Amino acid sequence: MIKRTSGQKAFAVFNTLHLLLLSFIFIIPIWHVAMGSISDPMKLSAATGLFFVPAGQTTLGGYRLVLQNPSIVRSYLNTFIYVISATAFGTVLNILAAYVTSRKDLRYKGPLVLMIAFTMIFRGGLIPGYMLVKNLGWLDTRWSLIIPGAVYAYNVIIMRTSFAAIPDGLSEAAFIDGASHFRILTSIILPVSKSIIAVVALFYGIQHWNAWFNAAIYLKNRNLYPLQLTLREIVLLGTEQSIVADADGQDVMIYRPLIKYCTIMVSIIPMMLVYPFVQKYFVTGVMIGSIKG
Repeated sequence: MIKRTSGQKAFAVFNTLHLLLLSFIFIIPIWHVAMGSISDPMKLSAATGLFFVPAGQTTLGGYRLVLQNPSIVRSYLNTFIYVISATAFGTVLNILAAYVTSRKDLRYKGPLVLMIAFTMIFRGGLIPGYMLVKNLGWLDTRWSLIIPGAVYAYNVIIMRTSFAAIPDGLSEAAFIDGASHFRILTSIILPVSKSIIAVVALFYGIQHWNAWFNAAIYLKNRNLYPLQLTLREIVLLGTEQSIVADADGQDVMIYRPLIKYCTIMVSIIPMMLVYPFVQKYFVTGVMIGSIKG
């Protein structure tokens, strides 16, 4: 046991209190929305401030109204399609780009990596991006939300750094045995890079799950809307009238706060369920290749 100094003990206490405070700040908004989503609609519409307990009698009626609405169910399914397709497609392209740029014998490797890093700082902009999607015929299609954001320079760089940290002897031995680049990638590189692949897949999944801006620009067909765009309309534009439809003969205004809280909870629950299974790879995956020597 190493005896800690007074300064180290003070730092540990301060660090613990600081992290507890941050945890409270991060958790309280989710708890507030969760308690509001199971509150009585009449009590909720008249209440103010934070909800540490449900307002009035606990009820799941708001979730019933939300999940019975065809537009929300449809946008929920659309979001799963976008997240699964874009994450799989983006991760595969990211792996290929990272493997190529991590090879030491790659010709013009420096300028190629510089070009990739350049896109992290300078982008084409909104209008050129829209014109590109329009000229490709992807407006009002699912492709407009899957392909344009398939590769991100940051993800390529962190995965490239991880691949480059793998000992060259493994690849060289495989080359001597006659293995191709594809065989080396699938049989040597990927099995020892599960952590960084999980992290990149998590980045893509969260990004596409929360995305709404591109959908608002490229999509006009409401049948293709993702969940976040439908949520935006409910929270900001007040379109919950179509969800409530004067349920139980009550005024729509009474159900407005309840519908907003329930819709928000429905949108964040999947990510809250998935993250604990991927979290163990997060720190390990990001730190791989960052320390050498």
